[in-house]
Amino acid sequence: MDAPISPSAGDGTSDGSGWFVPRRGPAEPSGTRDGRPGPSADPAAGQERPPADHAPTPPPTPAPGVRGASPDAVLIRRTLAAIEPVADDATSYFYALLFVRHPELRSLFPLAMDTQRDRLFKALLTAAERFDDTEVLAGYLRNLGRGHRKYGTRAEHYPAVGECLMGALSAYAPGVWNQETAAAWIRAYTRMSQVMIDAAAADEAHAPAWWSAEIVAQEKRTPDIAVLTLRPDHPYRFLAGQYASVETPWWPRIWRHYSFASAPRSDGLLTFHVKAVPAGWVSQALVHRARPGDVVRLGPPAGVMTVDHTTESGLLCLGGGTGIAPIKALVEDVAVHGEQRPVEVFYGARTDHDLYDIDTMRRLQHAHPWLSVRAVVDRQAHPGLPEAVRGAGPWNEYDAYLSGPPGMIRSGLTTLRDLGIPSARIRHDAVEELASAGS
Repeated sequence: MDAPISPSAGDGTSDGSGWFVPRRGPAEPSGTRDGRPGPSADPAAGQERPPADHAPTPPPTPAPGVRGASPDAVLIRRTLAAIEPVADDATSYFYALLFVRHPELRSLFPLAMDTQRDRLFKALLTAAERFDDTEVLAGYLRNLGRGHRKYGTRAEHYPAVGECLMGALSAYAPGVWNQETAAAWIRAYTRMSQVMIDAAAADEAHAPAWWSAEIVAQEKRTPDIAVLTLRPDHPYRFLAGQYASVETPWWPRIWRHYSFASAPRSDGLLTFHVKAVPAGWVSQALVHRARPGDVVRLGPPAGVMTVDHTTESGLLCLGGGTGIAPIKALVEDVAVHGEQRPVEVFYGARTDHDLYDIDTMRRLQHAHPWLSVRAVVDRQAHPGLPEAVRGAGPWNEYDAYLSGPPGMIRSGLTTLRDLGIPSARIRHDAVEELASAGS
């Protein structure tokens, strides 16, 4: 699909002539109205299709002194730099445009927009920032496209979102917004949207938009941490180390991410560790209100913190708080594959009380001689997690995995890079998404 070369109308948005009309994905499979596949749906049809090639018009000349970035990426990043100081205002304006111009889309969002805040707008800007990183961007966008199905998003909604995105950018970055910049953003959004649309269409061929899951057990480990076991109504395929978004019946259209706390089980049950955080609508409900028999919804699995079983590298795993849940799943995954590769787990906590799953990890260590578990309590008289990892190396033959609060992931990344572990061998989920995972 060719992107137009002309800028959008006066305020940077579409003039209604349709500067982006999405190409429909694969033919709609037989299925029921809620997006669930019918009896004839073929799981094999769900293989991802690569995004179609586009032929954008020649981009503008890159800015002087900028190397390695495409001309469009230079203009996009210049816009992002201008938007950053006024991001909150731009976000509010984006949603105001969206709901005033397209009121039919309001029902896709929570009633209380403070819980949604800047997620959609920020996701679009994050994707644009990675415009030149084709491999990372494609994976990020495919996950977004699949994940947006649970909200009821359809291909025809993307032009409206793009129109309002351009409106917000042009209004809050007037110093850098011009015809060249508008054309660059139109090309970028056209490409990004089509990847998401294609991913959603391919996913629809073999997976529901969401799964209903009954809570069959809820075990309180501490006053604010619960282990939930769920039984989904349809087979739910995922990989150890991934996470799912969860919606409760008490807060419709509010979804939060939680990591799977086990490798896939033969009985099909799913386990999550949830910590109730202050003002956390979903986490508070799951820990203090949910009971066996209650039904929640699950979005599709996502996340890149999975084990590469084609190598024999050791695993260096850093888990903090309930971030130990996916680490436990990774250990189980290695055991299921019958591998003898070394796995070193550092279980970080602020207090002994926070080591709520240490007994489980000790039992796994006793059962598997290739597993070592170290509990690291961050007290003044003891070294913290970064110091403990540094002192136990070297780790140059290991793949690293990070899971926990955003601050722990950031400090862990710094530590691991300082130890010489290449970024390509460090796996963790997006800090931006995990920042809201427990709320």
